[in-house]
Amino acid sequence: MAKVSVGKDSDGGITSSYKVDDGVVLKVPYSFFGSIYDEAEEQALLKTMHQDSLTMGPEVQRFQRRFAEMCGTKYAFAVSNCTTAMHVAMCAMGIGPGDEVITTPNTFVATSLAILKEGGVPVYADIDPRTFNIDPAEVEKKITNKTKAISVVHYGGQMVDMDPIMEIARKHNLLVLEDCAHAPGAEYKGRKAGSIGDFGCFSFHSLKNITTLGEGGMITCNNDDFAYRIDKLRCMGNVDWENQTDYWIPSHFDNHLINGKWSNNYRMTECQGAVGNCQLDKLDMLNELRIQHGRYLNEGLQGIKGITPVYEDPNCKHIYHLYTVCVEEKELGASRDDFMRVLYREEGVQGILHYQPTYHFTSLKGLGYAQDICPKAEDFFYRREINTPHHPRLTKTDLDNIILGIKNAAEKVRKL
Repeated sequence: MAKVSVGKDSDGGITSSYKVDDGVVLKVPYSFFGSIYDEAEEQALLKTMHQDSLTMGPEVQRFQRRFAEMCGTKYAFAVSNCTTAMHVAMCAMGIGPGDEVITTPNTFVATSLAILKEGGVPVYADIDPRTFNIDPAEVEKKITNKTKAISVVHYGGQMVDMDPIMEIARKHNLLVLEDCAHAPGAEYKGRKAGSIGDFGCFSFHSLKNITTLGEGGMITCNNDDFAYRIDKLRCMGNVDWENQTDYWIPSHFDNHLINGKWSNNYRMTECQGAVGNCQLDKLDMLNELRIQHGRYLNEGLQGIKGITPVYEDPNCKHIYHLYTVCVEEKELGASRDDFMRVLYREEGVQGILHYQPTYHFTSLKGLGYAQDICPKAEDFFYRREINTPHHPRLTKTDLDNIILGIKNAAEKVRKL
């Protein structure tokens, strides 16, 4: 039986690598490094190592300023990862026990964990089967007098249909968080990800379009009060004493509850900030390579019976964090899993699946969630989707192998 290597090359399992010890020879393995590093990052790291300050110093401050400019927001605050970014946002919103936050089941579990950490209740709305994003019409069906916020996820690098989301939020006096983990530089009607909702939360994990040494995150916002809360919540709630005569009297700092919440240490290091600045220099180039690769695959996969390439919403700039090809079982004449086995074992193209409906995890089942609440998301994960390898370092040979592998697997699986 195949075993995922956890604790050998990686202690992070699927969050940091996916190597399987089963003897399959791969033409195109799934890579968990989504960017490109070169001498710029190396030199920035060496330079930063000679600084006096190695956390939350000038490199991080510069990264924040430039990231806010890129997004078109008033503020950007660096944090340790996207999960902590979303947790800070939930605290800044004031989410507490029993408060409902409507979100998508088609996302990494961290989206829900940020809600659950503060005692909130994730309420799952189904997805659009073309974009795989949360469906605004389904969101409105889920609103109750306990609903406090909507947390959307821009799946795969294509933004959610944000105008109706914001209209619903205004109508019901709700806050909106954009989970932009897949979407730095993505656009909706000319507006950047992270600039439309009340909060934007970004990931710089090693998989993402840009990465700050494997982990890292950012929170964007335009509201002055929210900005103050974010700044303090990510850094232990430390504030200056009032009427301080000398900097050490009565002590170096005071500590406050922020918005009624305890703070934490979610800071970014200077080395990460320095690398982040180099990566931000490359963001447009990295995204453009992903777009070119995605469109090349789209063109190559047209006309294969039972295979649906990626759909690009004309209102969006899709930056192809993921390339999600869908298998339509009735048209193909075989199951997605049979197709995926042939693609992997015989064609040497390794795909993975994003994402199992969150309420199907054991931890969420224990909270009493019904297991059939989002049928489109369930059909997507269990029957339709495969994420093929997708990153800016792919070669034309890699892309052609993916296309040929999918064509061959489709033909072979029909004969099983």
